[in-house]
Amino acid sequence: MIELSTEIISIIMLGGILAGVLTGYPLALAIGGVSFWVGIFLFGPAITFEVFYSRSFDMLNNYVLLAVPGFVLMGAVLEHSGAAEGVFEELYVWFAGLRGGLALATIILGTIVAATVGVIAASVTLLTLTALPSMIKRGYDRSLAAGAVCAGGSLGILIPPSIMLVIYGPMANVSVGKMLLGAVVPGLFLSASYCLYILVRCFFHPEIAPPVPPGEERISFLVKTGRLAVAIGPLVMLIMAVLGSIFFGIASPTEAAGTGSLATIILAAAHRRLNMEVLKKAAATTVKVSGMVLLIGMLASSFTGIFMRAGCDEVVARFIMSMPGSKWGAFAIIMVICFALGFFIDWLGILFIMVPIITPIGEALGFDPLWFAMMICINLQMSFMTPPFAYSIFYLRGAADPSLGVTTRHIIRGITPYVVLIAIALFVFILWPEIILWLPSKML
Repeated sequence: MIELSTEIISIIMLGGILAGVLTGYPLALAIGGVSFWVGIFLFGPAITFEVFYSRSFDMLNNYVLLAVPGFVLMGAVLEHSGAAEGVFEELYVWFAGLRGGLALATIILGTIVAATVGVIAASVTLLTLTALPSMIKRGYDRSLAAGAVCAGGSLGILIPPSIMLVIYGPMANVSVGKMLLGAVVPGLFLSASYCLYILVRCFFHPEIAPPVPPGEERISFLVKTGRLAVAIGPLVMLIMAVLGSIFFGIASPTEAAGTGSLATIILAAAHRRLNMEVLKKAAATTVKVSGMVLLIGMLASSFTGIFMRAGCDEVVARFIMSMPGSKWGAFAIIMVICFALGFFIDWLGILFIMVPIITPIGEALGFDPLWFAMMICINLQMSFMTPPFAYSIFYLRGAADPSLGVTTRHIIRGITPYVVLIAIALFVFILWPEIILWLPSKML
């Protein structure tokens, strides 16, 4: 076996993943390949295969992770059936006459969809297909429109049901139910912050978001409010079916995912959008996304096993704990590392690699485990909007009609203010941790 210092091994393993991703290898192959060959050179094939087998088996045997395909199926059915499209139409009518109204409608629809899908691909794609053309055709600034779509769609990975929270909980030994409830208020806080930003910007720059022409706003306030309530009502019931069953202790997150999947299928059928084609597409999306999550999880868990067996976690812990500023200095460097990794690595990779390493550090620093976990998840919201590895940008570019003229430059300019808003929100949650902890404390 090769004798190397733990510092050199840490650099080789973490640098190897980064190099693999930057050279175009899929994240799963980069993580698995680095951990496998380092394990072979350090410990030999017997120990390496044992670590890979035991780690993969334990992860796949985790009952809570069954919620992942359930929540993915919810989002896939909602996306492919188009059951949420009517909500944007009613929001569009309700905000008629208000500067920036369509951008506000986009954020609000993104928030509602986030509470029903839990998958960013579905959220961003849905908003790109429904909201983006309406804004561009009515003279909205392309950066404002693209930013609203990316920011609203990215809420889908934070506001429950969220597969990020389902994955994080078992890894950190934190209740998934409490994490799902702990994300509700921060998610709504971010949504409200986005809406406030749009209102303020459109107030000072009215030319970037003209109101809907007067000819399109002849419906009375009560009528359009009633129509909006009817459109949103089924989605609200779907949200309550999932979160309500968890809050009142009726169902576990895994059982709630199954309930939500069934409710989404019923909702699609009620809208007369359910057919064999929709079911095939939803099933294919579910298998693809769930398979990707579990594959990355297996290989990243094996990477963590090799990494910790080599003592590299102690190197990372010593580095973080040596930061000036007591526990807040250590917390700041953790947040900076997670943010920086978001530029280059998939959020799944960040979770599976970092959570086993930083969770014991957070406990040693005296932070509440639930609060600490939620701060990491909120931080990772920025990874979806920070290029070059920004999922929301890829999904918008892939789904947007080229005739709309939305370029990558427009998208990056549009999402930058929202990244700043997330950073501000993190400071708010540091000052008032009760924003995160209040709702979970009421859980039955």
